[in-house]
Amino acid sequence: MRIDIVETKVYKFDELSDEAKQTALDGLRENCHDYEWWDYIFEDAKEIGKLVGIDIDNIYFSGFSSKGDGACFEGNYGYKTGSVKAVLQYAPQDEELHRITEELLALQKKCLYQIRASVKQSGHYNHRFCTDFSVDFESHATGIDYYNKGVEEAIIEVLRDYMHWIYKQLETQNDYMMSDEAIKETIEANKYEFIVDGELYYT
Repeated sequence: MRIDIVETKVYKFDELSDEAKQTALDGLRENCHDYEWWDYIFEDAKEIGKLVGIDIDNIYFSGFSSKGDGACFEGNYGYKTGSVKAVLQYAPQDEELHRITEELLALQKKCLYQIRASVKQSGHYNHRFCTDFSVDFESHATGIDYYNKGVEEAIIEVLRDYMHWIYKQLETQNDYMMSDEAIKETIEANKYEFIVDGELYYT
C-alpha cells in the first residue's frame, strides 16, 4: 500500500489575487441565505406591532426581484394606549414608523377609539395587497356614518403601510447580506481560508 501526501497551499482572503477575491465573494454570496435570517426582523415587527395595537400571528414575504414580491401579515388590530410615545422610544429615528403610528391614532380619535380590524393573507402572492380585511366599530352610538368618511379604507391603507415597512426591513437586510462588506466581515469572523483560485478551503 502506498500513501501519497498532497500538499495544498491555502491563502487568507487578502492574499488572493483580485480575480480570486471576486470568486471567493461570489461563492460565499450564493450561500448567505442558508439559514432563517429573517427571524429577528419578524420578531422586531411583532414587537413594534404590539406597541401600536397590532397582534401579528403570521408574517409572509417573498423577495426581492419579482413583480409579486412583498410582505404581509395576519392578525388583529385595536386601539393601544400610549402608542406614539412607545414607538418614539423604541425607534426614535424611524420617521415612517412614527407616521404610521400617528395616523392610526388620528383615525382612532376620529372614531372615539372604537376601531378594530382583522386581516388574512389572500391569493397567490405575499405582498400587502393580497390581503383581506374586516374592519369593525365597537359602537355606533354617536350616529356617525364612519364608512362614508372613508375610515375603513384609511385604516386598511395604514396597516398595509406597516406591511410595506416590514418588507423594506427585509429588503434592506437582504441587500446588506449580499454586499461585499458583509461577506468580508463573515470571512474575517470565521477565519476562512481559500485555495489559489478563490474556492473555500475545507479542512
